[in-house]
This record gives sequence, structure tokens and C-alpha cells, in this order.
Amino acid sequence: MPPPLTLTEPQPQPQAGSRALEPVPVDLSNCDLEPIRVPGSIQPHGRMLVLDGGSLALVAWSENWPDAELPAALEAVRGLRLPAMPPGGSPVSLGAMSLAHNFFDVSAHRGGNHLIVEFEAASPPGGNEAPIYSLGRVFLPRLQDAATVDELCCLAAREMKRLTGFGRCLVYRFDAAGHGEVLAEAAEPGYDSYSGHHFPASDIPRQARELYLVNHFRLIADANYQPVRLRANDASLTAADIDLSQAQLRSVSPIHLEYMRNMGTLASMSVSIVIDGRLWGLISCHDHAPRFLDTATRLACEHLGQLLSLQIRSKESNGEVAERLELRKLTLQIVSHLSNSDGTLQHLTSEVSLMLRVMRATGAAVVLDDEVWCVGDVPARAHVQELAGWIAGLGVEVYESNALAAHFAPASQFVDVAAGVLAISISQVHRHLILWFRPEIVQTVRWAGDPQKPQSLVNGRMHPRLSFASWVEHIRGCSKPWSPAEVGAAAELRQALIGIVLRRAEELASVASELGRVNKELEAFSYTVSHDLRAPMRHIAGYVDLVGQTEGEQLSERGRRYLSHVKEAAAFAGQMVDALLDFSRMGRSALKRRQVDSASLVEGLVRELTRLEPQRKVEWQVDADLPALYADPLLLQVAVRNLLANAVKYSRTRSLSRIAVRGIRSDLGDGLEVQDNGVGFQMKYVDKLFGVFQRLHQAEDFEGTGIGLANVKRIVERHGGTVWAKGEIDAGASFGFILPRQGPDNGEEHA
Repeated sequence: MPPPLTLTEPQPQPQAGSRALEPVPVDLSNCDLEPIRVPGSIQPHGRMLVLDGGSLALVAWSENWPDAELPAALEAVRGLRLPAMPPGGSPVSLGAMSLAHNFFDVSAHRGGNHLIVEFEAASPPGGNEAPIYSLGRVFLPRLQDAATVDELCCLAAREMKRLTGFGRCLVYRFDAAGHGEVLAEAAEPGYDSYSGHHFPASDIPRQARELYLVNHFRLIADANYQPVRLRANDASLTAADIDLSQAQLRSVSPIHLEYMRNMGTLASMSVSIVIDGRLWGLISCHDHAPRFLDTATRLACEHLGQLLSLQIRSKESNGEVAERLELRKLTLQIVSHLSNSDGTLQHLTSEVSLMLRVMRATGAAVVLDDEVWCVGDVPARAHVQELAGWIAGLGVEVYESNALAAHFAPASQFVDVAAGVLAISISQVHRHLILWFRPEIVQTVRWAGDPQKPQSLVNGRMHPRLSFASWVEHIRGCSKPWSPAEVGAAAELRQALIGIVLRRAEELASVASELGRVNKELEAFSYTVSHDLRAPMRHIAGYVDLVGQTEGEQLSERGRRYLSHVKEAAAFAGQMVDALLDFSRMGRSALKRRQVDSASLVEGLVRELTRLEPQRKVEWQVDADLPALYADPLLLQVAVRNLLANAVKYSRTRSLSRIAVRGIRSDLGDGLEVQDNGVGFQMKYVDKLFGVFQRLHQAEDFEGTGIGLANVKRIVERHGGTVWAKGEIDAGASFGFILPRQGPDNGEEHA
């Protein structure tokens, strides 16, 4: 190939009145501020003309134009039929051009208001053996046969080295933090190997990454070159006025040239790998000696980069689609399983394998307010609750992190099981979350030089690092990252679960409405029946008395005994009717709550019960500081009277009855507990105690209708409280309840 034009040739004299463009002032103590798009100079292996985009008047030119050739070049360009060139587009070839026995490949592009024309030494046409033909005929079929991204990169590295002749060719991709990981390498003996190494993100400044997305090809033929400045006749023109983003000859940062020399590289070439508008990675070539590439080879390199980008995109897209399909299949299985149950989220944990496989996790937890259900390896329940509260406070639908401790400090205590978490929030009102956990994986990263070593600042200018020797770092506190497909599957599962929960809520609301209607009908029925039964019971008792009075002397002893049984049965039936009426009223009367002095209430009821059975020996132990209760006074009196009366009744077999009344104070509210030393009961029947007409003892041993405790339960639950019972055969029993304290939502009457 012909040698490139360099400044070793005789230099032309500046035209009269022209001046070199002044570069943009910059503080080189910060690489991110360097104006690499408008350097005001080019590399010396070519020449440049900058023309007005409309009139094609000469605006600026590179200083390496001989005086005799500049007018001829300008005239030749103006004589060409220029193709359409959109502003900011890639350079378009204008063909070969001969100037003073030199042959040039000429290309042009529009940058802003200017037409930028580049001249580079031309090589003879390659015909059917041109590099780009071999790509389509030989290399592309190999790419299509590659099974993995790594295999694609290996093929690209070898082919790029063959095309360019560079001593070393690397293919690397960028991670989310911008660090580059070398996936493939092809190198000659004598070159350091960077296979498997990482390059820190700081090696490529922000504006350089942005430029890689605009201009996909960059060649630095000689890291020791001296920039060729641009000159202009307009005194007001500066380097900042001429955007060289798409120029192949654009001069590069002196910091980068120093970086290359520190790396032992005098020539470099890079091709961007761009996927969906994102800089996925780079193909980077290095050589120990200066190396120039002709236009045909450069075009082949750019084409290779495009082919590789397409194949990587295809492989990643196919892999992601397959992954999403597999995760969707598992998600549908979870949804189907939950739909076949009562729809409550805790049933998710009944399918342990499915729950863990859907997010490839080692542990999972379902959190419903204060309840936690776990499967697999998870943190302690208290830690799960704390984490769930923190995530719920973020107000996000899906949360994922593979370095949880970096954001949630308490996670440092359980990185062995939950260094990473993926969570979905089912409700914006309640703390309903599903969390998946992954353990810590200690990563060993081999860097090409210490990534933490600061760049040196000398004479106010930044200098790149000097060493690229292997440097090993062990990264802790991280799990395997959650893939986009997994995060997407979590979001889909969330929507499906919300649908199930809402449908279940609608069903429950419908059932509750129907139950409410039925309950009202039953209450009305029980009231009507109970009211209508009172008259017949009174008639039976009255006629028994009449028979006894009128026919008593004629009746036998057996007859009088039978009449006595009838009267007792009628009286008991009347008591049951009255109890049913009371039970019915409990559900229909409005609550009129206020603070009730439970100590005075208990004191009065103890006196009343003592008067009813003065012959009984009962030892009452009543706490001195019983709590005030927020309740309907009349209904509360009914509930407490039933508990105290039961304690007196079921301890009558003791020579000395001992009954204790204690106050209860807890986070749920305040209440009372009544304990006796009576006959007790078996705990396996505790659920029957509060039902209507439920009795655990013979009616002939202990009188009663079996409705008293049902009334207690109904009264307490209407107040939003809870009841309980504990007992042991022949060792006594205790009954208690707790009512909520007064709050902003329970100060009104409720039906």
C-alpha cells in the first residue's frame, strides 16, 4: 500500500492573511471536559478542506497542503457532482482524485454548516479480492454458524487481525458500570495478553463514549504524530466552529496518545459495536509500530463491525426471548396454582420448587403485613420484615438489586443468603410483598492495571496511568445479577397476582353482602319466632297451674310429678326464648360507645351475684387497677355478667370457690380476664364454647341455655375485639376479652 502523507514532506507556506484556528480553551485536569469533537487539527496521514455548505467557498484547510495543490483540490471538489449528504451523516466516498502525481481517496460529509472533504493516500483497487468481498463470501457464513456471543467475538477478533495486520486485536463489551471485559483476543507473539481482563470505565471518558456512537470507526496511525492544524482566513473563526465528529482524520486527545504509548502501542484502530443505539462494546486493534489502513480496508472493518453487531443482537435477542418464554411458562404455572386455591398469597409458598425456579432464586418470602411465609434460604423473619418495610417505603412496584447492602445497610448481616433481592409490591396500601433472594458470590476480576490508581496531574494537566500489568480484585457483597427477563417476569407476575387478589376480593365482597342479607333475615326470623313462642310457653305454664289447682287432689303422685316436669320444661323454654331475643337484639342495636369504669362495673356485678347465692362461699380476687374500657355500657355489662356468672356456676362444686378478675393491657387494646377453680373443660372443645346452644356439661348438672358465651363473643366482636378461653378438666378455666382503645375511626355509633 502507498505510504501516508506525513509532515516529513516539505511544508507549504501559510497563505497571506490566513491564521491557525485557535483551539477551545480547556482544563485538562478533567478528561471529561476535553473538546475532542472540535480539536482544530487533524492527523498527518491525510489532508482536509472545510467548505461553506451552501456556496462551497473555502472556510478552512489543513496546513499540510502545498500552495500549488490547494487551489487545484478546491477546484476539483467544486467540479464534482456531490451526492446528497445529510448533516451529521457518515462520510461519503467521492472517488479517487489525482493531484500533482499523487492519488487520493476523497470522502466528504456535512458537519453543521460546513462541507468537510478529506483526502487520503489511495491504493490500487482490489477487484474481487477486495477485503469487503471476503467478508461476505467467507466470514459471514462463519458468523451465522456461531452458537454463542463468545464464539462470535473470537471469530471477529481473528478476522479483524487478518484484515488489518495489527499485532493484537481485542473484542470487549461494556458492563452496566462502563467497565470493559475482554471476551476475545487474537495476538502475535511478543504482545501482552489481555484475554479475560477488565479495563476500568475511566479509561474512556464520557464524551469519547458518546463519540463512539456517532462515528463507529477510528484510526490512529502513529501515536507519535504531530497534529496538523487547520487554517482559516476568517479571524473570527475558532476550532469550536468546525465539528470534526465524523472526520476520519480528526486529531485525537493528547492524553489518549500518551495512554497508547504507556501501553506500548504506536498504532490503534477501534470499531464500535452498537446494539439498539447502545454502545455494547468495541473491537480494538493495537500495533507496536505505526500502521496505516487504506480506505478499502477501513470500509471492510466498519462492515465487519456492523455484521458482528447484528449477529450479537440476534443471539442476545433469541436468548432473551427463550428466557422470557421459559419464565412466562413458570409464571403461568404459579398463577394457575393460586387460582385453584382460595387466592390468598401465602399459598405461593406451598409450591417451593416453582417459587424458586421462576426467579432462579435460593430463597423466597411472602410478606402480608405482620405475617411472613418463607421457603428456601432466607434471612431471619425479623430481617425479612425490616427489608419488606424498607422496600414498601420506596413506593416502587418492582425492586431489584444484586448488591443490597450498598443500599440497605442492615443487609450486610445476611449477605450469605441475601446479597441480592428481587421484590414486587402487591398493594400500595398494605405491606404485601413477595421477595426472592440470592446469596453472595465472591467475584474475582482481573484488571489490566489497578483501576483504583489515580491518574497523575503534572503541570496542571492530567496524565494517564503507566501500568497495565494484571491486577486482581475480589469483589464481595454481590449476588448474580437479575436479568431483564427476570425483572420483566416479576412485573408480569405482579399484575397477574393483583388480578387474582382483586377477583377474590370481589367474590368475598359478594359473599359478605349475601351473608349480611341472610343474617338480617335470620335475626328477624329469630326475633319473630322467639316473640311468638313466649305466649304458648305462658299458656302451658298457666294451664299446668290450673290443672294443679282444680284437679290436684284427684291426681296421683305420678301425675303431679309429670305436671311438675311440664312446668319446669315450659319455664326453661321461656328462658331460652328470652335468651334468643337478647341474642337477636345484640346484632340489631346500635353501639353507643364511651369510656366505662370497669372497676365499678365489676364491683356492682360481684355484689349482685353474692346476693343471689348468699349461702355460697366465694373468694373474689379483683385487681385494684382494672382498665377503663371504650364500649357500649349496657352491652359490656351483659358480657361481663355472663363471664362472672359462669365462673360462679361452674365452681359451685368446690367447698370454696375462688374467682379472680384481672385487667389486660396490650398493644391490641384493653380488657378483662375471669379465672375460676371450677370443673374446667378440655381444650380440644374450646372452639365450641362460644357457639349458640353449645354446652360441654350435662344440663342436669349445671343450668343454663347455652347462649351466654355466644352473647359475649358477639358483643366483643361487634366492638372490634377478640375473646379467648383456656381450661383444664377439674382444674378451672379462664375467659377473657380485649377491646380496641378509642381512636379516630371508632368514636361514632355503629349499627
